[in-house]
Amino acid sequence: MKVCLYSRVSTRDQDPELQLVPLRAHAAQRGWEVTGEFVDRGCSGAKERRPALDRLMKGAWTGQFHAVVVWRFDRFARSTKHLITALETFRSIKVGFVSLQEQFDTATPIGQAMFTIIGAMAQLERDIIRERVRAGLDRARARGVRLGRPRVLASPGHVAGLRSAGLSLGAIARQVGCSRSTVRRLLGAASRTDTQDAKLMAPAQREGTAAE
Repeated sequence: MKVCLYSRVSTRDQDPELQLVPLRAHAAQRGWEVTGEFVDRGCSGAKERRPALDRLMKGAWTGQFHAVVVWRFDRFARSTKHLITALETFRSIKVGFVSLQEQFDTATPIGQAMFTIIGAMAQLERDIIRERVRAGLDRARARGVRLGRPRVLASPGHVAGLRSAGLSLGAIARQVGCSRSTVRRLLGAASRTDTQDAKLMAPAQREGTAAE
């Protein structure tokens, strides 16, 4: 099985080899092929984005290894939320996780059970967040708060006039107080209105010409 090793030290003067040596020995004992070692130096475990960890996650998504091996949970993630999120990601892409000190291995029956529990916890957290957002929106609606983007008061004709005056899309958006995509939509509406007006005026012009 192909595995990668992850090590993190909080300060530059700490030696990551204190973690990597036993990890290499464990991989050799299990007959695993170590395809890479990812080391973050001088990085806090509270940070979810770290250079080596980011590369590791990218490697997991691209199938470069089948499992991640760490010295201890807190070397990989300090917060429970980060650890659960990472383990849920690994579970979804079928990448194992091994923590040497905690004797945690997702390839074992207990590890598989923990993986299932972690997945359920992650889903529960997502459901709770979704319910909180929904409840907040319901309370806002009950108070009469208008949800969504603010309504643009400018008319297609006004925006078309600004465009005819030589203003750029960005300048019109800043002046009217909307996005560039809204400016394009209003200009399109103005163009369609002009086309329809021209079609309506055409028969009248022909009748006038025939009468002359």
